Amino acid sequence: MTKDSAETPSETVVTPPPIITPPATNDWQAGVFNPASNYINQCAIPRTGNDPYNENKPYPDKAGSEFTEKMWLRSWSNETYLWYDEITDKNPSSFATVAAYFKQLKTEQTTDSGAKKDNYHYSEPTVDFYKEAQSGVVSGYGINWTFIANTPPRILRVAYLEDNSPAANSGIQRGDTILAVDDVSIDINTQSGVETLNNVIFSPTAGESHNFKIRSNDGIEKSRTITAGNITKTPVQNVNTFSTKNNTRVGYMQFNSHISVAQQGLIDAINKFKADQVDELVIDFRYNGGGLLALSSQLAYMVAGPANTDDFYYYKTIQNDKQPIEQPLPFINQEIDYSTFEGKQTLLPDLNLSKVYVLSTSGTCSASEAFINGLKGIDIEVVLIGDKTCGKPYGFTPTHNCATTYYTIQFSGANYKGFGEYADGLTPTPSPQFLADVKGCPVADDFDHQLGDSNEALLSTALYHIKNDSCPLNAQSAKKKFSYASRAADGLELTPPKSLYNTNMDLTWLNKGKSND
Repeated sequence: MTKDSAETPSETVVTPPPIITPPATNDWQAGVFNPASNYINQCAIPRTGNDPYNENKPYPDKAGSEFTEKMWLRSWSNETYLWYDEITDKNPSSFATVAAYFKQLKTEQTTDSGAKKDNYHYSEPTVDFYKEAQSGVVSGYGINWTFIANTPPRILRVAYLEDNSPAANSGIQRGDTILAVDDVSIDINTQSGVETLNNVIFSPTAGESHNFKIRSNDGIEKSRTITAGNITKTPVQNVNTFSTKNNTRVGYMQFNSHISVAQQGLIDAINKFKADQVDELVIDFRYNGGGLLALSSQLAYMVAGPANTDDFYYYKTIQNDKQPIEQPLPFINQEIDYSTFEGKQTLLPDLNLSKVYVLSTSGTCSASEAFINGLKGIDIEVVLIGDKTCGKPYGFTPTHNCATTYYTIQFSGANYKGFGEYADGLTPTPSPQFLADVKGCPVADDFDHQLGDSNEALLSTALYHIKNDSCPLNAQSAKKKFSYASRAADGLELTPPKSLYNTNMDLTWLNKGKSND
């Protein structure tokens, strides 16, 4: 007689059932699509155990194959991609990897300017998504880079630093130009050399130490050994109030990323500006690639206040004809619990301003552009100082399958006046003529001054405009920055990975059907 295992656990050996991978039978038929739900979570390498980022629930993975992962991507894209009818339906079995198959599941059409219509199609490990989305943590040195030129002779400069990061603590500063890492020149033009630069500069593992040879703005070269770590992002920086000679109080803040941990920093900044009784506000979006659309709406509300936003909506989403029509996103007037995307019923502070200054570059994207366009839609005056924005009136809901998070364009959006056609960017100009033109001044990014310095070119131009309601005569024309989408013929490019919130606009709040009442 077999004894009960609860009574004699020492005699019982529990053997987990074997994972049986079903055969990858090819049920692909061109133009015929099964529901994505037929294939979801059927993984070539299913995860086991519990998900620490999802309430410690068991992973949903089941035994599958690379073919079932591809078929899920195919059906999911056909159901949700904004331009699903522009995808060429190719046999998934013709692609060696899941990543290679996903890469081509997008349109190849171009905008009016000739640029690719979709430059925002990418994926990343799901664990990286949750690390940054929930806590703002990424692996690195705390350096945010800007390319001036991405083929030899390359120019790669420090745009800004995360607070208390290894790079900041080593004496690296905004404007520093990288010359070499681990004795590999920034201008190396071999595939192995470029891979070394990509790995060391953009994708270091926490705990790795590397030597950087840097040239400062004053021309002095310096060598710094920096150890990568798990970096907590500081999306809101340099919050300050300036008093001009005519006693105008001007609030300034650098806002780098629309991630959930920015909510409290934005609230604190608005409360400071309110206490300081600011007359004007300058928001530095120059390196803000986007993020949570709901957070963008919250910030717009905190700038404009209820008197200017009541009875208007912030953003109307436009999806493909297979998706249900969503209610427009309101100007969100309450704090959000971003772990659940539920409103906290705690009202946000506001400044009740009818005008705001925005500093921009070609790195100003997505949710940042939605902020500009959303306020213009209710006749809040936006004065744009800097360069033309990146041109991304599109967004997506990050979607997880088999330990990978995928991003495919699923919606575009329009403001209260119905405008959202700025795929070639929002352009600062003293004399707007077109709908994508924004009153303001074209000015080149200034790496010779620290961000928040009143002498820095973009900020000083904004302060001049606040005083004179015009652009300074000596305003430097904004220079066109390198585009990762273009491919130069004279050398190999470095390829920084797309960050989670680099040119992202997340529709999660809309998908939960939240409202402002």
